[in-house]
Amino acid sequence: MKTNFILVLIFLNLYNLNAQHIYPNSIETEVKKALSYYPELEKVPIEFKFKNKIKKSTMQAQPNFWSVFCKKSKRKYKVLISENFKILDTVYETKNIPSNVLIGWLGHELGHIMDYQHRSGFNLIGFGIGYLFSKKALKSAERSADTFAVIHGMEDYILATKDFILNEAGFPEIYTNRIKRFYLSPEEIMILVEERDEKAKLSELE
Repeated sequence: MKTNFILVLIFLNLYNLNAQHIYPNSIETEVKKALSYYPELEKVPIEFKFKNKIKKSTMQAQPNFWSVFCKKSKRKYKVLISENFKILDTVYETKNIPSNVLIGWLGHELGHIMDYQHRSGFNLIGFGIGYLFSKKALKSAERSADTFAVIHGMEDYILATKDFILNEAGFPEIYTNRIKRFYLSPEEIMILVEERDEKAKLSELE
């Protein structure tokens, strides 16, 4: 009994829990900031979880398997976060990257969840298969996530993340080329911002 109590205390010390969102205390500030741009996700269950290694990614948003077959309002999601990433011969902890970069990364993953929320269960299954085996589907998914983030006002963070990956961190060329190929470019993001702001102005005039 005492052992179980101690384990619970350790868990609570490492993780912050609210009604719908679970996340490690070490990235609480960044998670809350990213979530603040997505009021639609306030009541959507999302667990942010560190993982030892994620293939080809630093983060990955996905629905919990069985919740794919539930109503959209009943779905649960998780954002897996690689504990470390390697640049040349140096290993870095993801939680220690610049805060605005981490917020942008999380914002992109929440963009994926926004995309998932608009899909039926069967559509999600097809989407997942396409994401794994079709470069066209992969590109569409990543650009859609970026678009959701920009539409929700996260462009400064998304741009900071891209600048970090492409210009500052020294990631391998194979990784930076992947980002350039499948994600929105900084120029495309600025065009989206202009279109978003123009629509907002027109709405105010109506």
